[in-house]
Amino acid sequence: MTSRHSRPSPATARLVEENLQTLAQLRRMVAALAPERYRQAFGAHGHHTLGKHVRHIIDHYDALLDGLDRGEEVIDYEQRRRDEALEQWPQQAAGHLAGLEARLALLDSGPSTDALTLAYPMDDEALCLASSLDRELAFLTSHSIHHMAIIALLAEQADIHLPESFGVHPSTLRHWQRVSEEQAPPSRRSA
Repeated sequence: MTSRHSRPSPATARLVEENLQTLAQLRRMVAALAPERYRQAFGAHGHHTLGKHVRHIIDHYDALLDGLDRGEEVIDYEQRRRDEALEQWPQQAAGHLAGLEARLALLDSGPSTDALTLAYPMDDEALCLASSLDRELAFLTSHSIHHMAIIALLAEQADIHLPESFGVHPSTLRHWQRVSEEQAPPSRRSA
């Protein structure tokens, strides 16, 4: 059996850093918004807001980190808080995101949780799928970026200007950097 108190995997620090970069980008965007813009409804039925997507991202991080804090080995993303204040008030959401960043930063230096189980709902039962902290961190980056890409589309409709890199997966950003370096004249390439 894998020890719950082993050293973090070599990948954990890199995965934590990707999540920290993702959350920091989201936090900066959220902190700059007025509540009216954050709550502005989009879509034919008005079901989409920037705040709802932000709250959804926060809920997933809370599910993982709260479970780890309680020493649980089963992670269930369906058991989310769904705190409506986080989708209504951007400053509250920005503060919560900062707290998540602080909690995540502790993961790459503390004891590792090698073996986790993901509860995945299927019809009337939940499947129990083997997972790990590293796998869940990779999922959270991708899940967050997916919702941030939707946020970017909604923001564009509201004439909210975001950086080109907002909602772009870190692997894509690394690819863009490599392509840029390869296309640079030899005198301008990194040594």
